[in-house]
Amino acid sequence: MYWKELRVWQKAHELVMEIYRTTNEFPKEERFGVVSQMRRAAVSVPANIVEGQARNTTKEYLSFLYNARGSLEETRYYLLLSKDLGYLRDKEYEQLEALCIIISRMLNKLIHSLKL
Repeated sequence: MYWKELRVWQKAHELVMEIYRTTNEFPKEERFGVVSQMRRAAVSVPANIVEGQARNTTKEYLSFLYNARGSLEETRYYLLLSKDLGYLRDKEYEQLEALCIIISRMLNKLIHSLKL
């Protein structure tokens, strides 16, 4: 299966697009702070899925999926921080957090299926 066909990749890409859209409204002084960090962490999720699938072994694929899961959790922290700093409205935070939870579950299912 090609990585663009993976639902987990599609959802992770959707998250990146939403984070870029949302962070465009953050204060300019955060461009090299939380905005940069959150974008980098979010982009790492689908990028690790892609790179892992391109590897030759299941072991390597799993390693990249674990990295994707770690980057997703990092992204979740930056979302919470942004909400607490007042950069994200509660509704925006809840929508992005819900998407993160969906992606986390999908990653966990993919990881589990590869371990069988």
